Amino acid sequence: MRLISIFVLFAMLALPSQLRASTMSFHDFEFTSIEGKALPASTFAGKAVLVVNTASECGFTKQYTALQNVYEQYRDQGLIVLGVPSNDFGGQEPGSEAEIKEFCEVNFSVDFPLTGKVVVKGDNAHPFYKWAKDQVGMVGSPKWNFHKYLIGPDGALVDWFSTPTAPTSGKITKAIEAVLPK
Repeated sequence: MRLISIFVLFAMLALPSQLRASTMSFHDFEFTSIEGKALPASTFAGKAVLVVNTASECGFTKQYTALQNVYEQYRDQGLIVLGVPSNDFGGQEPGSEAEIKEFCEVNFSVDFPLTGKVVVKGDNAHPFYKWAKDQVGMVGSPKWNFHKYLIGPDGALVDWFSTPTAPTSGKITKAIEAVLPK
């Protein structure tokens, strides 16, 4: 019986978001924009959102180009890419918000929304990241920079993609196209 209880507990930690109950949605959270203004996630209600924790000095930083391409391809169909700078992994986002914004604009022509720097893991994680971890379990939480969460137009967490999964991969493209507002 004890073995079964342990198995059930482990299975609960790994359940996908569709199987875990929550009364909250992405739209219940608030960020601060990279410019320092309030950025309620409810602003994106009715749109699909790809939330990505980013870092300027990471080996995966080149994904900014692919994220911008995805944003340009799907924004008129209702997709928002939301970059969430974080210094949690390897201290690879040490700059100020102004430096991060300039870096993204100058080097990658980023014009999708960016938040101010946040913590994405541990006890001090931003409330969205705590909620997302609860939705997808430990296995779906960020392990490095450029972890991606796909949010549906209703604010539900639809899927997650690990760092090495390119934003332009077939897996992500198919998932985005499935949740774009009709």
